[in-house]
Amino acid sequence: MLHANKIWVVAIILSLFASASAVAKDDWAMAKKIVKAIDLPQIPEQNFTITDFGAVVGEKNDALPAIRAAMDAASKKGGGRIVIPEGVWLVKGPIHLVSKIDLHLSEGARLLFSSEPSDYLPVVKTRWEGTELMHYSPLVYAANVTDVAITGTGTLDGNADSVFKTWHKLQNNDVEKIRKMGFTGVPLEKRVFAEGTYLRPGFVQFFGAERVLLEDYTIVNAPFWVNHLVYTQYATVRNIKVDSHFPNNDGIDIESSQYVLVENSLFRTGDDSVVVKSGRDLDGRTVGIPSENIVVRNNDMGGEDGIGLGSEMSGGIKNVFFEDNILRKGDSAIRFKANLDRGGLVEHIRVRNFKVESFKNLFWFQLNYPSNLGGNFPSTYRDIVFENFEVEQVGTFLEVHAPDGAPLQGVTFKNIHVKKVETPLVLENVIDLQFEDVQIGSQTVDGTLNWRATP
Repeated sequence: MLHANKIWVVAIILSLFASASAVAKDDWAMAKKIVKAIDLPQIPEQNFTITDFGAVVGEKNDALPAIRAAMDAASKKGGGRIVIPEGVWLVKGPIHLVSKIDLHLSEGARLLFSSEPSDYLPVVKTRWEGTELMHYSPLVYAANVTDVAITGTGTLDGNADSVFKTWHKLQNNDVEKIRKMGFTGVPLEKRVFAEGTYLRPGFVQFFGAERVLLEDYTIVNAPFWVNHLVYTQYATVRNIKVDSHFPNNDGIDIESSQYVLVENSLFRTGDDSVVVKSGRDLDGRTVGIPSENIVVRNNDMGGEDGIGLGSEMSGGIKNVFFEDNILRKGDSAIRFKANLDRGGLVEHIRVRNFKVESFKNLFWFQLNYPSNLGGNFPSTYRDIVFENFEVEQVGTFLEVHAPDGAPLQGVTFKNIHVKKVETPLVLENVIDLQFEDVQIGSQTVDGTLNWRATP
């Protein structure tokens, strides 16, 4: 392992023999093609206001029956917009969206979800940290749908007093159980986590969807992952605000999904802001649906981590483009994760034009987390380019830990300027790291670096 500190001798890098490889000219042309290929949902322009179906404003009146009645009426007429007017509306249970529906939150509207877990039964088919199971329903859930949206400037509120929040300290046995089930291939019908179990549900989840729009709304007090796209194609996420700081509050998780755009959004989260995933361990490899053709641009991110790939990435990740984002403060600005239970290939990742304020780690690749279940399926991360970063201060510029048999390879750092850093490099098993005009404090780094275990 290489551990370089404040007095790191930059000449070691400068003496290395090759210059950084150029980014392929068509990389960002591909990103434009991805965005152009993403169709918005086609939903009839007709309104169904929940007060016309019996909804009464206030925290003691359940609006869910009226929301369901409005959706039924809209579906019979080919779809439409379910309008939530200004005011606080209690929802005693999950909203299950159907095709051709736009759940529209008017200015000043707040959907306040019930605090009682029993309201989110019966179980539905979902994914929990990358493993399929039958589980408490997400608060807003859409399965096997086409042309669906959540829009408007109102708020989805998971309830600060939700009992789900107490489950974080009770979940360990159930976490271990579902991970073993996914690792060993226990049939789905036996993976039932209902009453008496403590895995928290997500807030908004699309599970098998085509043509999705998430736009303009604010979301707070999530019990678990905040926005979660699973098996989803052609999704646009724009101008949303996530302000939720409980453990595991990822802003958006893009999992086993294709053709996704996330733009112009604000993330203040208890965990990662934007994460790309594709399933966990054997279960993820068996499903075998990758995440690919994804563009994340013009977002303002602040949380424990900024952007992440993994650690649930067993189905593979490919063709992901991050551009023109701001990262504020937190633990790791860029964090890629895996362990020896995972397997999977992550490649062709492009990240450029970032402004970064203050993080403990700028680039962190933790690819050799201990194998919890005894697997020997190294993950491969390769063909990754970071360019055009302006960074105020970080604790560590680059930290990499990869297995001996699966080193991190083919990563380029180009035109990256860091004003203040404490530890430039901590490296374990890397091949073909390319540096071109990398300024770390008062030092400039150019060249190629290999650092790996001796056979």
